[in-house]
Amino acid sequence: MRLYNTFSRIKEDLQPVSAGMVRIYSCGPTVYRYVHVGNLRTFMLPDLLRRSLEYLGYQTQQVMNVTDVGHLTDDTFDRGEDKMLVSARLEKKSPEEIAAYYTDAFMDDI
Repeated sequence: MRLYNTFSRIKEDLQPVSAGMVRIYSCGPTVYRYVHVGNLRTFMLPDLLRRSLEYLGYQTQQVMNVTDVGHLTDDTFDRGEDKMLVSARLEKKSPEEIAAYYTDAFMDDI
């Protein structure tokens, strides 16, 4: 399998660090409201890569983070405030409740 290396800007043969095992890390959503198509795209592409690698016989390990603090800019909430705190204030809940609720909603969606 050949993949485009954004650092070298060329297609390169996949060379796993551990023979036969490919590990994939990807950014997940910032969970201050429901996800949208753009958020799901960032999940779907690594998932498609993982499935393709498994089809080709590789073992895989896929990890995705969920961000629940410190995200400051967005078209909707671009006031220099933490989006989690803005959502907590608007929904009259704690940041922990917001994070738990929208993390569960994201996991249900995927």
